[in-house]
Amino acid sequence: MRILSRDIPPRSCWALEQAGIHPLLARLYAARGVHDTAELDDSLAQLLPSAPLAGSEQAARLLADAIAANEHICVVADYDCDGATACAVALRGLRLLGARNTSYLVPNRITDGYGLTPAIAERVHATGAQLLLTVDNGIASLEGVARAQALGMQVVVTDHHLPGSTLPQADALVNPNQPGCLFPSKNMAGVGVMFYVLLALRAELRTRGAFNGQEQPRLSSLLPLVALGTVADVVRLDANNRRLVAQGLKRIRNGQMPAGMAALFTMAQRQAATASTFDLGFALGPRINAAGRLANMGVGIECLLTDDMQRALELAQQLDAINRERRATESGMREHALAQAEELFDATATPPAAISVFGEQFHEGVVGIVASRIKDAMHRPTFVFAISGAEGKSHELKGSGRSIAGFHLRDALDLLAKRHPGVLLKFGGHASAAGCTIAREHFPVFEAALAQIASEQLDDATLQQTLQTDGALPPAYRRLDMAATLQQAIWGHGFEAPLFSEPLEVLQQRLVGEKHLKLQLRHQGDVVDGIFFGRTAPLPPQAHLAYRLDINSWQGQQSVQFVVEGVEE
Repeated sequence: MRILSRDIPPRSCWALEQAGIHPLLARLYAARGVHDTAELDDSLAQLLPSAPLAGSEQAARLLADAIAANEHICVVADYDCDGATACAVALRGLRLLGARNTSYLVPNRITDGYGLTPAIAERVHATGAQLLLTVDNGIASLEGVARAQALGMQVVVTDHHLPGSTLPQADALVNPNQPGCLFPSKNMAGVGVMFYVLLALRAELRTRGAFNGQEQPRLSSLLPLVALGTVADVVRLDANNRRLVAQGLKRIRNGQMPAGMAALFTMAQRQAATASTFDLGFALGPRINAAGRLANMGVGIECLLTDDMQRALELAQQLDAINRERRATESGMREHALAQAEELFDATATPPAAISVFGEQFHEGVVGIVASRIKDAMHRPTFVFAISGAEGKSHELKGSGRSIAGFHLRDALDLLAKRHPGVLLKFGGHASAAGCTIAREHFPVFEAALAQIASEQLDDATLQQTLQTDGALPPAYRRLDMAATLQQAIWGHGFEAPLFSEPLEVLQQRLVGEKHLKLQLRHQGDVVDGIFFGRTAPLPPQAHLAYRLDINSWQGQQSVQFVVEGVEE
């Protein structure tokens, strides 16, 4: 592993300091491309307007017409946290804006597969729905959209996934990544897209005089859900996404959030008053996601929809139990998959440029998580496959992939489909994450083809794992208040949390919990505690470490500690 330090543009750093930004934060923001304080203004007034979002005004008109006619609007959601929060935002928002006849349907990951299929369209039609609204899916659902329209329903698609060469012929299509869309932020999660559709709907209703001079509905109450879905979906936190997350976190910290979110904080033993992006991404998000992976995402959506705290606690408890089961399943799969991946090459040989693994006992609900773990451990684009659990589909494998910087996973699948027609039954996704379905007999072809494509596109430097850090931490900032300030700031994908690095003296080290190194380090002349999670091999007496500034709470006492993320070897 190589540890590198980010460049810090001196002019940007100076400008931020002159504008009153703390010197350490100024350095961190400048290194992440922030040039002036306007980019750090997280007020609602600075959110991008909805007008440039292609299709949003047409979607607003259709939804306004449906509300006026008291038509049944059915939301079809994806089965991950982004989909669940987008569904809750859609239903809560539509009701705030006057809709009285709404429902939702979320496909089952195993039996239904992803997106709006013709079968899902028929189930929606059976509910009596007149308008079908997709959230976090639909851009690839050509047949499903066509079937829904053939059944007499209007279809509004809201999505953020990359489109294929052909778009569905929906009555309205809202996706910042569709051709011709001028919306500046291409990185919104599905929940963000739905929130913007609601903003457009409110504007449309305003022009129709729906509010009659009364105070219009406050959609800002939905921002905690928008923040959760945005962080959990690991979309790039550009300036607009950071504003959405910041506004959501402000409300969460003030106790202004749906009962289900409050219940999830309780079950996760996290403090909502000091909520951070870390809490959303690693405590709440996984509990919602677990329902879609191993059970029915309806549990997660109901948790986010209820206003009854007791009911919310019951549902949050169910989600917590499902998540514990998910972790146990994932742990066994991860060990098996890692061992299988390591068998692909000799101990002395270089691993293949991309890794594909399949296990007979793998559960398709957690293949994505396991792929992510292998990708992190081996620094290779990775696909993990499991046998489809859908009835009559045991001859098919469902795979989920995660990629490294420099390798666009969906584009790689598109190229694989062109080189090997018929191997991919279906596929979709993003640059860093994608999914596909293949016939079981085609796994060897897929494995070899993906590795070949990766070898053509990735050089040795890209395949060497690197950590981008913020250089040495000045000892004056090694304080509890500074650690708390950093934790409260908005960090995430594309705007990574601060990670410092420098040579440190390892004074003491011991194994705790059988898989973590508890450390005592010397930092710039002072002794500081540290922890290296997931590391069992001892460190040398002098080591170049990458670490996060963290707060260790123990028996009511707080102290500064370094959480080590990597060592240069």
